[in-house]
Amino acid sequence: MFDNKDKTNLNELGEFGLIKHLTSQIELKNESSEKGIGDDAAVLDFKGKKTLISTDLLLENVHFDLRYVPLKHLGYKAVQVNLSDIYAMNGIASQVTISIGLSSKFPLEAIEELYQGALIACEKYNVDLIGGDTSTSAQGLVISVTSIGYADEDQVALRSGAKEGDLICVSGDLGGAYVGLQLLEREKQIFLENPNIQPDLEGKDYIVERQLKPEARRDVVELFRHLNVKPNAMIDVSDGLASDLFHICDASKLGCKLYEEKIPIDPMTYETAREFGLDPTVCALSGGEDYELLFTVPQSEYDKVKNQLDISIIGYMTEESAGRQLISKSGNVHELKAQGWNAFS
Repeated sequence: MFDNKDKTNLNELGEFGLIKHLTSQIELKNESSEKGIGDDAAVLDFKGKKTLISTDLLLENVHFDLRYVPLKHLGYKAVQVNLSDIYAMNGIASQVTISIGLSSKFPLEAIEELYQGALIACEKYNVDLIGGDTSTSAQGLVISVTSIGYADEDQVALRSGAKEGDLICVSGDLGGAYVGLQLLEREKQIFLENPNIQPDLEGKDYIVERQLKPEARRDVVELFRHLNVKPNAMIDVSDGLASDLFHICDASKLGCKLYEEKIPIDPMTYETAREFGLDPTVCALSGGEDYELLFTVPQSEYDKVKNQLDISIIGYMTEESAGRQLISKSGNVHELKAQGWNAFS
């Protein structure tokens, strides 16, 4: 947390002064952004494209802990997890709005750092910040981001579009964000017991970054265009591989067969999970916050995706009556269980 000495109290600016201060340098870059911040509503024109909209809410001490989450990282992550929802529809994100609720414990400089991270994400993903709101909060920091994007009608990928026999594919690797969270929580507890002990994160950069600064997979959507591949169904892995695959199964009224040995897990994730006494496969199935893209494609597309280094084929869709199965590395068949993130548990 910031030391308030020599920091700017938000009362000096007021709500409209804060908004003007944070947004005065914003320039719109997307042709679809006709009018951004400065009026009662933004004006967008997608010229016949299907418009995609998604909203996420992040609450202090529910979704993030400021004792180990830097504000710049938080701003970056808040934007990118929202953009991930647009890419999960096989669309391209183009605009965001950001609303925050904050208490008097935050000086202006802290909010600047939060917005700096958000604007870095906007710049990286070629997204315009076109509006939002600010308010006081009695319950800690609250962040709400709405993302807006577009796609051709015939390119939109829904959870309900999977077909029996479809290949189940996933980008990147899984479980790293969850294991990174366990590492950060461990170091937090050590620090709380003895503030003189410095966090020991040496050699664990990858999994810490997977938790603090995940990356939305716009590049995978662009790869689909390059390969001329249209996913039948898609979702981003936010709640855990099993939970999110179940969303596709439920929406498409199908079963699935998943192969444990095919699930992509980074060596650092695997080794650190073992250090914590955790099963790396369970971390991948139930951990969440990886923000990789989980999708199905017809078997006819096998030759197009099989040699893509960042895509793993991990199973296939079955008829609903066949259930949801996990084939272990030893060849045993287990019922696939979803134990992912539940916001109300």
